[in-house]
Amino acid sequence: MKALIPFVLLLSLLCCACKTSKVSSNNKASDAELRAHAELLSKKYIITDGHVDLPYRLAVKNFRLSKELLGIPIDSGEGDFDYKRAKEGGLDAPFMSIYIPASYQKTGGAKLYADSLINLVQAIIKEHPDKFAAGNTPQQITTNFKKGRISLPMGMENGAPIEDDLANVQYFFQRGIRYITLTHSKDNQICDSSYDDAHTYNGLSAFGRKVVAEMNRVGIMIDISHVSDSTFYQVMELTKAPVIASHSSCRKFLPDFERNMNDDMIRKLAENDGVIHINFGSTFIDLKVREKNNENRQKLRALLTEKGVEADTDAGKAIIEKFRKENPSLYADVETVANHIDHVVALVGVDHVGFGSDFDGVGDSLPTGLKDVSKFPNLIYVLLKRGYSEDDIAKICYKNTFRVWNQVQRVAGQM
Repeated sequence: MKALIPFVLLLSLLCCACKTSKVSSNNKASDAELRAHAELLSKKYIITDGHVDLPYRLAVKNFRLSKELLGIPIDSGEGDFDYKRAKEGGLDAPFMSIYIPASYQKTGGAKLYADSLINLVQAIIKEHPDKFAAGNTPQQITTNFKKGRISLPMGMENGAPIEDDLANVQYFFQRGIRYITLTHSKDNQICDSSYDDAHTYNGLSAFGRKVVAEMNRVGIMIDISHVSDSTFYQVMELTKAPVIASHSSCRKFLPDFERNMNDDMIRKLAENDGVIHINFGSTFIDLKVREKNNENRQKLRALLTEKGVEADTDAGKAIIEKFRKENPSLYADVETVANHIDHVVALVGVDHVGFGSDFDGVGDSLPTGLKDVSKFPNLIYVLLKRGYSEDDIAKICYKNTFRVWNQVQRVAGQM
């Protein structure tokens, strides 16, 4: 038995090294060399982003195709994404979020609204075929990357547009949807939301269970961002394919924030061979920032109430502007995002984490160093500085997401 101890110890160390996949050689490079290497890797490898809310932002402002999307100018302060900044940052395949507000669950029209956002994305591609292209498969994205085009794969945020018709799962697949976030801010016809206290079904509805099976059959990735914990665990019991969290972070750093994933959920996701795509929003990743900004928000509401003023009036806007100057928002930083990636890697290995920025979806809460899509090299630099290997970076940038996506397609083919 004594002779086995060194071997067991060696095996344990090897397993640990394999799980984190970090190397120490990067620590010998200078800061300038690491930054240059990060820039190089951001262009060498495909970068996918699990969630970018560009379509909804454009729809809300009644966007018409123009030079704005091409980044002329890029200093207007309008949004987090355009072509020029995406090319600067090496972003090659941002999942366009077809976001359906929960209000459509009451008013109706969710499917029509989803179609309108899909049409908008397709119009961008049609108008600028030299710059943008459809991204319906990993293979198609790879081809586009070689041609220098940015792919625009689509994920539907909120399953409300499925309505009560299972055939709509296939319909939206045919329209280019490649993942569906089962719900958003309220319980819908499919499942319970992490933001809703109603607990309508205590997880999935009977119809929601059929939706999970149908998504497996059709080949649409199941996205468990936004769902309640009970919904998550029920999905994991039912699904025959890996699932993703398209834009979630680690609950370890914000213990009471159910919108993020706890350690047990991350382990279950890894056992399923899935991927958590880390949300960049400051309020998703830093507890102190979240608490302070929430405190300021409550103070501002109380101030408006005291003055008897509505926020959208001229008087209200003046009060808000003055308050924000005197009580500036706090922000996390790029290192904080890396902390969440580190935590996932320490728990389950580098094969189960990716980027899910939520650009254009988290408003003015993006961390310093990651304020728009041009800043991905900053995050890659931090990861290199912390000892991640080039292969690790490739996995986080796209290989992990592509692995899940391809496996979902294979399961659909078998079914």
